[in-house]
Amino acid sequence: MEPIVINTENFENDVKKNDKIVLVDFYATWCGPCKMLAPVLEQVADEVKEKAVIGKLDIDESLDIAKEFNVMSVPTMILFKDGKEVDRIVGLRQKAQILEAINNIQ
Repeated sequence: MEPIVINTENFENDVKKNDKIVLVDFYATWCGPCKMLAPVLEQVADEVKEKAVIGKLDIDESLDIAKEFNVMSVPTMILFKDGKEVDRIVGLRQKAQILEAINNIQ
């Protein structure tokens, strides 16, 4: 399953007002590790589709959101529940580590 595209226009509705857990991958098109993470997040999206939403936010296109959440390096994955940040994963991670972070959220 392809992650949804998150940007400045839809962040409020797709992340802050979402009743599921939302993982937002803050990435850049020029980032090598971000490119390596993309297929992993597609697999994660397939496995958690009932519990969570996986989204991707291009920091160059939505710099205001990246600044709001103090994203200093990419990839950075922020997990949201009820519109609030509950966890943050910085750097390239394996599928099992990402799934564990999602499943640890109550």
